[in-house]
This record gives sequence, C-alpha cells and structure tokens, in this order.
Amino acid sequence: MSALIETADHGDIREIRLARAPVNALDTDLCRALIEALNAALDHGVRGIVLAGNPKIFSAGMDVPYLMSLGDDRKALLDAWQAFFGAARTLAESRVPVVAAITGHAPAGGCVLALCCDYRVMARSADPARPFALGLNETQVGLVVPEGIQRLMRRVVGTYRAERLLVAGEMVAAERAFEIGLVDELADQHNVVARAVVWLQHLLGLPHQPMLQTRALARRDLVEALDPSLIQLERFVDAWHAPDTQAGLRALVDKLKK
Repeated sequence: MSALIETADHGDIREIRLARAPVNALDTDLCRALIEALNAALDHGVRGIVLAGNPKIFSAGMDVPYLMSLGDDRKALLDAWQAFFGAARTLAESRVPVVAAITGHAPAGGCVLALCCDYRVMARSADPARPFALGLNETQVGLVVPEGIQRLMRRVVGTYRAERLLVAGEMVAAERAFEIGLVDELADQHNVVARAVVWLQHLLGLPHQPMLQTRALARRDLVEALDPSLIQLERFVDAWHAPDTQAGLRALVDKLKK
C-alpha cells in the first residue's frame, strides 16, 4: 500500500485513511493511491469502507500550489484533474457502502469525496468558536463548479439551498451542516471513525443482496452526476487559465504560505 494511504480493518470493514501530510491536499499521486486502495479493498472482499483523514482535517481539497506549479503543462494539469475525478467516481461506483469519517475541515475536493460516500459522520470541534467546516468553496478562488459536482450537492441539501451555497462558495460549519443534511451525524473527534463503523455494521446486518441492490438503484443519480459529459474536463481546464481564476488561485497560494 502507498505511504500516502493507511489502512486498518475492523472485521469486514476497512478503514482507508488519507495520509499525505500535512493536510491531505489532493495531488495526482494521492488520488491514484486512493483509487488503488479502494480497488484493493474490494478485491480483498470487504463489505464496507470508511474513508477518513487526519485529525482536524479530512482533506484540504486539491493541491493548488502543486497545480499552479504545472504552469502551462496542459497534459499534466489534465492528468491531475482526471486522477481526482477518477477517485470521486471510484467512491461513487463502489459496490459496497462507504462512510466518510470527516475528522475535520473538508473544503472543495475534500467535500466532493465526502459527497460521493453513502453517509457522512463529521467531527465536532473541541472549540465551539472555531468549528470544523465543509463545503464547495470553489467560487471563492475563481473556479467554476461543474454541473456534475453541483448535482452532488443538490441531492443532499436540495436545489435552492445548493444554489445559495455553491454560488457563494460557502463553507458550512459542522452544526449547520448537520441541520441542513449536508452531513448525517456529528461525533466527538476521537469517535468519528468508530461511529462510521457502527453505522456500517448496522447496514451490513440487513439482508445483504436486497440492501445492495436497493442501494445501487438509489445511488444511480450520483454515479450519473460524475459522467464525463457533466464534468466537461477540457472546458474546466481551459477556464483554469482565465485571468480572474489565476488571480484567485495566486491569492490562495499566497495565503497558504503565511
């Protein structure tokens, strides 16, 4: 297994933990390692998967400094985004249930991965004044949210609320995320993975094939949302070099350096 991924088995449930220090920023290698880990789990016959991150952060989303370092290398930029959307599709298409154990903040790409899971358990912050948050904040850094990704948000919070969150690029604090259905459960940080395992154990106690077949039907719209025709990756990469997008991304990189 890649050094970017850690795994632990809880009976027939496998925990897959993103482990790219310091904040699980999603570069090409991490996305490919996640795909490999998900496929390996299925090959090993697991019946459920927990996707977890670091304490205080699930994933910071795409590694923008890495992407900016690619400059005008369109092939490498396409490769990086293809790896990310490939990881999202692998989660969405998993033939076994997957729970996102959101151990901290989950902006942008981190939120996308969580939305591709069956169920989301999010950590409460020990400091109520500094809650953990998740959301699709792409517009804040100058990126367009593709139609397919917008559909992921709509299916969990509804059309109008998704519009408000997406257009503003809003990050949603954990307590409010629970209230609006963006996450399904809150837990103390040390207990997030355990709660994810408990939910899976309950689900796996149901008659197995009827549950899986019903699940596949219920998640068909999620899988369809990640069809390449709704992501339009070529157009997305074309827009990457727009002046206002580049300005927003450079501002983010400068902020991350501080």
